[in-house]
Amino acid sequence: MSQRLGAAAAIAMLPGWSQTPGRDAIAKTYRFADFNAAFAFMTRVALAAEKADHHPEWTNVYNRVDVVLTTHDAGGVTEKDIALARFMEAAAG
Repeated sequence: MSQRLGAAAAIAMLPGWSQTPGRDAIAKTYRFADFNAAFAFMTRVALAAEKADHHPEWTNVYNRVDVVLTTHDAGGVTEKDIALARFMEAAAG
């Protein structure tokens, strides 16, 4: 199991991310040019998430992808969330 770092520590390392109210989780909204770009981003992230066995909570509406990251078995934010967030930042360009 991953060691819990907490949302505050993660946010300090991840500009643009925020704490999810009432949870030890971090969140960000990504906006893209259109649905295809948003879906392509989600596809890239899904492949990396599956490989890492660490899956985001997310929703997609047209060009927007809302993401929440937390490590459920640790009860909060861990290095797994920071790594996936950094991947997302790179994938979003």
